Amino acid sequence: MQVAKSSPPMASIQPQVAVKAEAAWLGWLFAILASTCFSLAPPVARGAILAGIDATTLLVLRMGLATLAFLITILAMKPALFRVSRQTLIVTFCGGTMNGLGMLLFFWALVRVDASVSSMMISTVPLVVLSLLALRGERFTYRHIVRLALGLGGIYLLLGPGGDIDPVGILLLVIAIFCFAVQITLLQWYLKGQDPRAVSFYISLFMLAVIVVYWLTQDILWRDPGQRGWLSIIVLALVSTFVARLLFVSAVDRIGSGQMSLLSPLETLQTITWSMLFLGERLTVLQLVGGALVLGSALLALRRLDLAKWRPRWRNWTRV
Repeated sequence: MQVAKSSPPMASIQPQVAVKAEAAWLGWLFAILASTCFSLAPPVARGAILAGIDATTLLVLRMGLATLAFLITILAMKPALFRVSRQTLIVTFCGGTMNGLGMLLFFWALVRVDASVSSMMISTVPLVVLSLLALRGERFTYRHIVRLALGLGGIYLLLGPGGDIDPVGILLLVIAIFCFAVQITLLQWYLKGQDPRAVSFYISLFMLAVIVVYWLTQDILWRDPGQRGWLSIIVLALVSTFVARLLFVSAVDRIGSGQMSLLSPLETLQTITWSMLFLGERLTVLQLVGGALVLGSALLALRRLDLAKWRPRWRNWTRV
């Protein structure tokens, strides 16, 4: 005689639902706060550069302070994270080198291009990642063509008839976008499942090494950034890098990387808002239309990335 299995009592199910709901609510809160912290970086850096701080020096100080903060955090929380495999070390070296080069190019571009335009250009990174995946064998669908057409059309309106844009600055941004996309795909292919704290630390360390080596070879004279400059450096290092990363990791743990990625257009919109409020930047109507097309393309690309079986964490690797 079979005994029917009793279903779990409602009293035990309700607390589990409440815990999941609370985790999701905290996850979205952390995600929005992380996006806000990330969005401050382009206008703060642009403002510091316009105030006379050398772009490379600014980046050296930002990454040096952020790397130190990551080091102290791991030492305090879990020193065992420093022990990684040889493959992890090699891949993070390659990723950190590409990311360091991309960050240098991005900061140099901020000398020539407004922060709002730079941010909208960088939002095409997911589209470039999908293109690289297609080169490796992923099927190139008609939806990919639509995303590509939207992105290219938006960039044309943003940079072509929309305003007088420095071509050298745009070239720097294009190469930076390619560098970011390459290191994203490398890390996603070879470091799935690795602890993001350890990966973030080593990428940050190798980024700092690349930037410092370049800085030393250029014989750039040291100048005290001044009170305003140090404030910008602290915001970039501790708010837009360190705090933003901790919030990001907490958000991904609760709502997933795909959901977190969908907030990329929100980050871009916030960057444009800060740039208009504090830097006095203005966009023409055609540039706004172009920016909307670029963001639409990014949203479609992010949706495709979210549906991929390998569940990417591309935001995790671009914001070190």
